[in-house]
Amino acid sequence: MQGYKSKEEFLSKIEKTATLLLGEFDTVAEEDRDLRLEGVDRTPREIIAYQLGWLELMHSWDEDELSGKEAVTPARGYKWNQLGALYQSFYDRYSEESLAGLREMFASAVERLLTWVASFSDAELFEPGGRKWSQSTPSSWPVWKWIHINTVAPFQSFRGKIRKWKRLRAAM
Repeated sequence: MQGYKSKEEFLSKIEKTATLLLGEFDTVAEEDRDLRLEGVDRTPREIIAYQLGWLELMHSWDEDELSGKEAVTPARGYKWNQLGALYQSFYDRYSEESLAGLREMFASAVERLLTWVASFSDAELFEPGGRKWSQSTPSSWPVWKWIHINTVAPFQSFRGKIRKWKRLRAAM
């Protein structure tokens, strides 16, 4: 997995990959937001809903911890072996949103993410134990790794998914 030399490099990578992902939706028609195509495991709406769900979860872990509550990972009512059901809850939560609305929510969520990441000290972000919630699995990742695996990594892989979706759609 990629590492980062500084918080600024990490912030830049988050912003760049989020911008590239969001830009892929410029040519997706609103009426196609829920079009499922063979060979792509998510619809355009589901791709954005997935990201919104994870961005919200990470913030909730941190907000819970900082307010003295127990941060439950991955989410209340879900265990790590129930991620499919968790993802479905994301899709259901955003099922009535327009693609334009989802894009606006995503852009806003990324701005909030960048502000949140910038608020961490280097020690909190890059050293193990920066937050208790980051120690919630046997891997005990530092905070940056949790954020990377739920933002930069899927921003990049989902960009490939939406590009494939657009190629398949164009071929119809």
